[in-house]
Amino acid sequence: MTVTSRGVALLAAAVLLLTAGFRFAYPELAVLGAAAAVAVAGALLHAAGQPRLTVTRSADPDRVARGEPATMTLTLGNRARLRPVNLLAEDSCGNRTVPVPVLRLRPGHDTTVSYPVPTHRRGVIPVGPLRVTRHDALGLVSVTRRYGQSTPVWVYPRVHPLRAVPTGVARSLDGRVDGVPHGSITFDSLREYVVGDEMRRVHWRTSARIGELMVREHVDTSLPRLVVLLDNRAAAHPAARGGIAETFEAACEAAASVVTAALHEELPVTLLEVVAGGTELPSPLDRLAATELTRAPGDGTLREVLGRLRRDRLGDTLVFLTGPGGAADLGDVAALRPSAYPSLLVGLFGSAGGSAGGTAGMTVLEAADGAEFAAEWDGVRRW
Repeated sequence: MTVTSRGVALLAAAVLLLTAGFRFAYPELAVLGAAAAVAVAGALLHAAGQPRLTVTRSADPDRVARGEPATMTLTLGNRARLRPVNLLAEDSCGNRTVPVPVLRLRPGHDTTVSYPVPTHRRGVIPVGPLRVTRHDALGLVSVTRRYGQSTPVWVYPRVHPLRAVPTGVARSLDGRVDGVPHGSITFDSLREYVVGDEMRRVHWRTSARIGELMVREHVDTSLPRLVVLLDNRAAAHPAARGGIAETFEAACEAAASVVTAALHEELPVTLLEVVAGGTELPSPLDRLAATELTRAPGDGTLREVLGRLRRDRLGDTLVFLTGPGGAADLGDVAALRPSAYPSLLVGLFGSAGGSAGGTAGMTVLEAADGAEFAAEWDGVRRW
């Protein structure tokens, strides 16, 4: 509750008039002072009354790609039995406010207001809660209350379609390494028959020799497994302004494109960040919407992540996406090939140098944005 400048002036005038009226025996001044005091008291009582409002909101849709339309719909209900309400309301939408006009909301009735959500930037946009401001008739007192909950709108990076997918890597017993585009099924072991197993998987020769039904077990040894490492260090994207770097936005678009292409082909894919975020989200696109540039605690952060990748061997294809500040770290990334990750590709955004080509046995794609990265990706002839 806030007393406006007009209310403060009227209250001061009430004190002066009452003091002068009683001190110098001027009843007219005392009456004016009492009227001013009553006006301020009435304004305070009016502002203290809290309207019984219900606020529900829905985003349609709540997850969009950057630049796609999204609409927020607010439904306000007056649950009072007798009094209508006139409100001045505004909804917070990211870092801006949206006016919500509510005129003469009758008791027991609802009103619906819709407005577009800005989606020109990637991120998680919190929308709400609704701020309702009430004034008295004289404008002496104002009070602002919040209604409803905040609803997030997830703005994903743009996804550029990729036609090419990496090949899997199959290692044979004689030490050769073969590339297989879509994976292959390979015999792994024999086990005892269990009710429900398919009879066509029974290995009859072994079963006849030992007198028990034995079933073949197969594994997919060459299904491509992708690991996408997004460099979200602020040092890798030095041209950031206001916490936003176009090279980082391009890297997020490239990561979203690779992840979407892998999921479309039903390939296992793992999305990692150099500096891990505080909240673990199950969806990779949700994580790409929420990720932000982070100032790493030290220069060894990337080396620590690369060390974990070498130790865990999460896949056979590593895609490292970085900015101009990460060009100096490509030697450390190249050290992962070929023992840990036989197929290694780097997306370098915003680099002013010449093409790095296949330096140190890895493929380096220099691109200005996500669309150019997608075109370069489809042009890779051999992984």
